[in-house]
Amino acid sequence: MSPEELRAFCLSFNAAVEDFPFNPETSVFKVLGKMFALAELGARPLTVNLKCDPEDALRLRGEHEGLIVPGYHMNKRHWNTVTVDGALSERLVKELIEDSYDLVVAGLPRTERLRLDRP
Repeated sequence: MSPEELRAFCLSFNAAVEDFPFNPETSVFKVLGKMFALAELGARPLTVNLKCDPEDALRLRGEHEGLIVPGYHMNKRHWNTVTVDGALSERLVKELIEDSYDLVVAGLPRTERLRLDRP
């Protein structure tokens, strides 16, 4: 997955936006003001921080040692850093991004979740 493909996929979700609150190099993808992905798109290797269920986070780190690690500069219990250099399947990376988005949306107030469901 290229940096452009990563950006496009993150922005394909309902109400997703890209923001640069930390510096011009670090893309933060948010839904209704809440972060679901963070990546420095020019970095090599390309990595993305993603929210994850704590039990799944541990399982994924064990199954993909060195490619999925505790979230860099994030709450290690709830965030993973995923290497997006081709070693993991694009399908898995997309599933992890979608899971992160879904977890963030699930934590939004009900009225905001309902707003996302409207066309």
